[in-house]
Amino acid sequence: VRKLLVEDVKAAYEGDPAALTYAEVQLAYPGLLAITSHRLAHELYKLNVPIIPRVMSEWTHSQTGVDIHPGATIGHGFFIDHATGVVIGETTKIGNNVKLYQGVTLGARSFPLDEHGMPIKHIKRHPTVEDDVVIYAHATILGGDTVIGKGSTVGGNVFLMESVPPNSFVTGKHPELHIKGKEK
Repeated sequence: VRKLLVEDVKAAYEGDPAALTYAEVQLAYPGLLAITSHRLAHELYKLNVPIIPRVMSEWTHSQTGVDIHPGATIGHGFFIDHATGVVIGETTKIGNNVKLYQGVTLGARSFPLDEHGMPIKHIKRHPTVEDDVVIYAHATILGGDTVIGKGSTVGGNVFLMESVPPNSFVTGKHPELHIKGKEK
């Protein structure tokens, strides 16, 4: 875990031109607090420790505005810039050297129910984000079959429920803007 955290600090420092020192990143970046807490909670989750990993993730959520389920698998060099409003679901798989911006959701599209109408647990419901991907602010990516290919960039406010091939650049068509002057 320590090696992963060192790489996360380095990713934040190198990925944010406003970061002036490693100490600043370590002490003042809520995204780093969120990923640090997640990495510890994830280890407990893998050991089947009950409740504590979820309590850790909810405490971190309340402190940072970042909601990462302890079951999510996250590679090295992970950076969440500005952090607030990020949601990462339980079965999300994130590769190495991935950068997210505020408001990104990596969530479930739907989930199957068992014969009693209860959600089926521990099935892949959340997307896979491969290595070297950047996902800009307020993008929403849903579904367990959805894969964001290596080296891709997903633009801000994009809504995706389908896979994207490697080295793609995904943008949404923006609505037409109308700007009027103020009446006096």
